[in-house]
Amino acid sequence: MQQAEDFRAESQALAAVLQDLPEADLHRVTLFKDWTIDHVLGHLHLFNVAAETSLKGAEDFGAFITPIVQQMQSGKSILESQFGWLDGLSGRALFEAWYAGAESCADAFAQADPKARVKWVGPDMSALSSITARQMETWAHGQEVFDLLGVERQEQDRIRNIAHLGVSTYGWTFINRKEAVPDPAPYVELTGPSGVVWTWNERQEDNLVRGAAVEFAQVVTQVRNIADTGLETGGATAARWMDVAQCFAGPAETPPAKGVRYKA
Repeated sequence: MQQAEDFRAESQALAAVLQDLPEADLHRVTLFKDWTIDHVLGHLHLFNVAAETSLKGAEDFGAFITPIVQQMQSGKSILESQFGWLDGLSGRALFEAWYAGAESCADAFAQADPKARVKWVGPDMSALSSITARQMETWAHGQEVFDLLGVERQEQDRIRNIAHLGVSTYGWTFINRKEAVPDPAPYVELTGPSGVVWTWNERQEDNLVRGAAVEFAQVVTQVRNIADTGLETGGATAARWMDVAQCFAGPAETPPAKGVRYKA
């Protein structure tokens, strides 16, 4: 699957800015919920291993994920729930484990049937959707790392996978907030890093989202408020969608306020 290679490349891009960081810098606090870089790597490592384990079948995945889910059900946050599994793994050793695990995950999905159904914390999904979600999460959580370090990420057209996920979860955004899904879905026109233009849905000049694919991805992954981007919206439906867009699973989250997330 090309998406497995896109996930690999996303992981490599994040690794490149962390490779030579001093150990102490891995414990610096980001602008995302006071998570440190170390917390981010632990989160990505846990769910990369979970995704790879899902390819082995429902029984293996259940054995892996059940203790994590039980901790969250007992009241622990998703961050707190990873510490037991990590068992003290931190700093440079965690970085090495995460990177090796990302490569292993990419290798496994590269050989998988894209249409194969795999178990997950939420509903089952295809292997293709699973590895796309891993790219999305690596890119989104990578944003707080790039922001903290003051580094401009060199974006590539693989961002289309994340933009497509954002468009595909239009209905989910509203359902997750217990709101009726407005119909029709807005026309989406995005320009990729290379200058290529991608479109989704029927053209409607009074119901649209238009702009840079990277900024659209930032909004649907909730790493930026739309007011901090140059995205153009037309119509009430598109504006409401971009105000609350959420392309990831889990309870409805409130996007960051204007000016809260930014590059140092």
